[in-house]
Amino acid sequence: MEKDNTYFGVKEIARRANVSIATVDRVIHNRTGVSEKTKRKINEIIKELDYQPNILASRLASRKIISLAVLLPKVSPETDFWEAPLKGIDRAQQEIKKYGVQVSTFLFDLNDHKSFSEQTKLILEGTFHGVLLAPSFVDESREFAKACNKLKIPFTFIDSDIPDQENLAYIGPHLFQSGYVGAKLLTYRLKEKHKVLVVNISKETDTYNYLQIEEGFRSYFKDNSLPGEIIRVDIKDTDNLSVTRDLKRILHTNEDIEAIFVTNSRVSAVASFLEKNKRGDISLIGYDFLKENVRYLNEGLIDFLICHKPEEQGYRGLMALYQTLVLGSAVEKVHFMPIDIITRENQAFYQN
Repeated sequence: MEKDNTYFGVKEIARRANVSIATVDRVIHNRTGVSEKTKRKINEIIKELDYQPNILASRLASRKIISLAVLLPKVSPETDFWEAPLKGIDRAQQEIKKYGVQVSTFLFDLNDHKSFSEQTKLILEGTFHGVLLAPSFVDESREFAKACNKLKIPFTFIDSDIPDQENLAYIGPHLFQSGYVGAKLLTYRLKEKHKVLVVNISKETDTYNYLQIEEGFRSYFKDNSLPGEIIRVDIKDTDNLSVTRDLKRILHTNEDIEAIFVTNSRVSAVASFLEKNKRGDISLIGYDFLKENVRYLNEGLIDFLICHKPEEQGYRGLMALYQTLVLGSAVEKVHFMPIDIITRENQAFYQN
């Protein structure tokens, strides 16, 4: 005869642990006021009985609102990359709002440190229980992380990581390995003695993620003893005219460049330059499944796009906060997203 799991409720757990129902309730909802020894005993009984609490009923009864803040860059004319994480966040929000979870979104300008700091100030002045953010500005993100830790507000990083910040989780690519893969893809058209250009198009060109990607890229050539030269150029003015100006300068002084690796989603700006200057002989690889990038991929000006499931990053990032704050369950400290390789031949079947 099978056991009736409905019988194994809070009362039965309390009876077996010889504690009050209120104590069991504290443990189930990850509240304070229970000794480690008692908590361990109750959790062992919960596991033994395979008890599954009715989260929806519990949340409705408590009437407590869990407020989460999302801090991401604005979608801009230069890149619509951030549409995908926002879509994933919205998907997660629709799933968890019935449990009393409210999400507020704060957007900053990727070209403006001040706008990031202004948004973090608004979040810290609010009453938020958790934060999901893209740490695009390293110094400012460290300061914000420090403030969150002081206030005991858990926070998750997506897209890029900053080490040693006591964040709840990081959901995003293995940056070093992503750069390593990019280098391997780039070699398929290279001659024996090559000259390769690494292009960083960003106001922030020395951030942890760009440095990790470039280190991975260079390591592939070193590990495989590939002869040649790797040149790096940082383009801090990210509008198309500035990108064109800097690329003209670098290609004028290095006419024998065979391939270009762009470390972020702005690869379409380089593809546009190559198209206008009739330089289809140069291999080009960059990041992210964006409309303009896919257009140039289909036209043969971009050879490969590397993608890290940004929609899924947004979804998982918010769900990590939900798991911690509502379910009281542990989450993975690091969740690496897949490194997807998109070509003209398979792009029609890809989902971000």
